[in-house]
Amino acid sequence: MLENILLGFQTSLTPENLLWCFAGVLLGTVIGMLPGLGATTGVAILLPLTLTMEPVTALIMLAGIYYGCQYGGTIAAVLIATPGDANAVATVVDGYALARKGQAGKALAIAAIGSFVAAIASLVLLMLVAAPIASVALKFGPAEMLAIMIMGLLTIISFSGDNLAKGLVMAGLGIFLSTIGMSSGFVEARFTFGSINLLGGIDFVVVMIGVFAVGEVVSQIGDGGVKPIRTRMRDMMIRGKDVKDSMPAILRGSGIGFLLGCLPGAGSTLAALVGYGVEKQVSPNRKMFGKGAIQGVASAESANNAAANANFVPTLALGIPGGTTTAVLLGAFVMYGIQPGPLLFDDQPALVWGLLTSFFIGNVILLVLNLPLAPAFAQVLRLPYRYLYPAILFFSMLGAYAVQNNLFALPVLFVAGVAGFFFKKFDYPTAPLILGVVLGPMVEKALVQTSSYADGDLTVLFKEPLSLGILILTVVIMLVPKLVGRFSRDRTAEAATPTPVA
Repeated sequence: MLENILLGFQTSLTPENLLWCFAGVLLGTVIGMLPGLGATTGVAILLPLTLTMEPVTALIMLAGIYYGCQYGGTIAAVLIATPGDANAVATVVDGYALARKGQAGKALAIAAIGSFVAAIASLVLLMLVAAPIASVALKFGPAEMLAIMIMGLLTIISFSGDNLAKGLVMAGLGIFLSTIGMSSGFVEARFTFGSINLLGGIDFVVVMIGVFAVGEVVSQIGDGGVKPIRTRMRDMMIRGKDVKDSMPAILRGSGIGFLLGCLPGAGSTLAALVGYGVEKQVSPNRKMFGKGAIQGVASAESANNAAANANFVPTLALGIPGGTTTAVLLGAFVMYGIQPGPLLFDDQPALVWGLLTSFFIGNVILLVLNLPLAPAFAQVLRLPYRYLYPAILFFSMLGAYAVQNNLFALPVLFVAGVAGFFFKKFDYPTAPLILGVVLGPMVEKALVQTSSYADGDLTVLFKEPLSLGILILTVVIMLVPKLVGRFSRDRTAEAATPTPVA
């Protein structure tokens, strides 16, 4: 192991590889800040530029774009409530709330620290247990994946705020929107009303940008415009106490993100949502979630970045993409004449370990680059909104068009924006809507596969040991903290009740 790590650093620390790693991280951060682009689009767009590079150099640069985009999406999520990618949806909830309190710098700083800790922890785990975990992940069949998706859907409880009924309504609306277009596993069109543009469905990124970005702009204009934030620089700086308070959330998020990221096809979005949902259930500061809890940002970001690294477990060890971005990277491997799989670690150790150690170097660059700049990024919120609103709308339209390369995305964007305005006006939580749109196709696919695999008998969920274990764990995560909290309140109330004097 030590020899492999040393070989990896010898490969990744060459001047050329360091330069392209830095370029990838920087480009990724910028791309991630633009609504709708995200890591998958960024890697796909810049892939042709790497054709003349050595394979290891090209992969190091593309990987740098991947995790650079994760933090870039966080910047947009915190500052303008516009997730650059679906991975940052959970970050919006508390990140933007902190920004409205004048603590955007603090939110961005803890995101950078959480991302770094998660990346390093997941990288160590990736080096140690990639092969064993990949073999376990290979045992996950349709029933196990459906159980994981049910766990993801149940995080609606965490995103619904004080009104679970409204959260369920919004999640149901999101799942309905996800069914528009061709049905999974069949050749039937649903809810298209004869429109060719709806055959491919409604892209969740367009809905996400519309609800969050355009909806926020319309809402602020409807309220006469909110005054730019005027806060002191020291209020935007993170303190040691904030880091200490957030460290348990970072570690929990890292563990959840790594485990979910190892599953083929799960991606980072599910990990971020589940990480945030679990943290809200177990955090001592759970009452502040949704109102500006720094632990909410820490858990979502650490789970997101741990999953981004863990996505390489099935990609490298099995040749199966861990998510959409690693699917593009898998294409890059093939393009360079490299066959990912169990033999890759033995056949090309310099390439594999050079790539893995570059994750460490890239995340150090990301931390050094963005941690000091967090307060500077937060200065965007001090701009007069007559300048900020047009910029948000312009980049929202640009991002929506870039996602589908179709003008039909623009009316969908503005309909979603108007809907987002009314959701905010009548206090309907928007995160469950996005959760439904994102997870809907995944749940449907897993449901169809499970039904086909079990001949329509969905009780197979309770017959397979792994899927049953996942469902039991889900119930424990969702119910136990609530029961413990209620028991503690009852005990406190009982202790506070004066004993009657005889």
